[in-house]
Amino acid sequence: MLPSRASVVVVGGGPAGFMAAIAAAEAAAGRFPGGVLLLESTPEPLHKVLISGGGRCNVTHACWDPRVLVDHYPRGGKALRGPFSRFATGDTVAWFQAHGLQLVEEPDGRLFPRSNRSSSVVDTLRRAALSAGVELHTAQAGQTAQALPGGGFRLRLRSGADVEAEHLVLATGSHPSGHRIAASLGHGLVAPVPSLFTLTLADHPLVDLAGVAMDPVQLELLLTPLPGIAASAATKPQRQRGPVLITHWGLSGPATLRLTAFAARALRERRYRAELRVDWTGGRKPADLEGWFADARRDQARRQLGNWRPWPDLSRRLWLHLLTLGGIDPSLRWADLPRRRELALVTALRDSRYQISGRGPFGEEFVTAGGIPLAEVNLATMESRVQPGLFLVGELLDVDGVTGGFNFQHCWSSGWLAGQALAAQRTCS
Repeated sequence: MLPSRASVVVVGGGPAGFMAAIAAAEAAAGRFPGGVLLLESTPEPLHKVLISGGGRCNVTHACWDPRVLVDHYPRGGKALRGPFSRFATGDTVAWFQAHGLQLVEEPDGRLFPRSNRSSSVVDTLRRAALSAGVELHTAQAGQTAQALPGGGFRLRLRSGADVEAEHLVLATGSHPSGHRIAASLGHGLVAPVPSLFTLTLADHPLVDLAGVAMDPVQLELLLTPLPGIAASAATKPQRQRGPVLITHWGLSGPATLRLTAFAARALRERRYRAELRVDWTGGRKPADLEGWFADARRDQARRQLGNWRPWPDLSRRLWLHLLTLGGIDPSLRWADLPRRRELALVTALRDSRYQISGRGPFGEEFVTAGGIPLAEVNLATMESRVQPGLFLVGELLDVDGVTGGFNFQHCWSSGWLAGQALAAQRTCS
């Protein structure tokens, strides 16, 4: 049966909510007379954890220095250096290990459970919550909240039931219900927009290359100023370098996702229309390319262009596409390549231009940019600067990271800090 009163009520049974509830209960060690109550609106808590990483769950990333870690957050940035200085990647690894889950680092820095199953992460969090005395109730969605005159809160659930709490933690992710509750308690909202999404190309000139992956590729988003709006940092070119995957509708892969994350608001303002410059060489200098071409003329003089590429990792399908695009017969021998065609190839490799016509077709954005402004939260404790006793954690805040475990890391950090602060307040009261 759902209790009508608790010392701490956490709304949202995702990674941040679970971490906040567990950290508070463990640190307080039974000093919350009304207990810690965790409410999840769906029948299955931690669903996002369960399905993440293709069912493996990328728990965090092996980026150990908080000063470097903050660079992976398009929204949050330097403001997160303080929180990450108290609980960052190494602390996450140690926390899960102390609770019986070993994390393993992959070559690209991502950290997964040794079992390679996201269910191991879910089981660890649920066991830790149970062991700490957290009371979990599913299918209980928060609807409104009211600050009580004498302190504390009254939370109205969608079912019509009321729960009173000394402290309230909102960990509802990007769900509008959390935004509404926070707004009713005096908070503002940075309008949410999609982040971390793939790109659709107009008339898709690369459609025949679907499935081709290149690494590294350098992407540059060229943002023209909007009419009537002064040029700002949002119109500066956005650049990313890394793996790119050509799809049936456009471009995907880590570099594309990072690019769209850092340009999420600028792209939304332009209705996802912009010009994209692609350097298929990954940033190699023109002199290097011309040197390779000169070597090919000398060492591969009798070979056909279509049978020998400037460097081994250049996709043969992409190379043939660029030759055809430049009007060059792939059967032409290297010794017979005209200088002007060579320069055209250098341009095609380093400076191909494509028109973006929208996001990927499946609405597959991974996170949301926007939420409660960080200025309204004490980032040392995650307590609201607007409403004492209210704590805000996870994706509810205007914080989002790129792929690779960074969004989960912010959930663990913010949840842990809130839990510690809640226990400290109980100790001092």
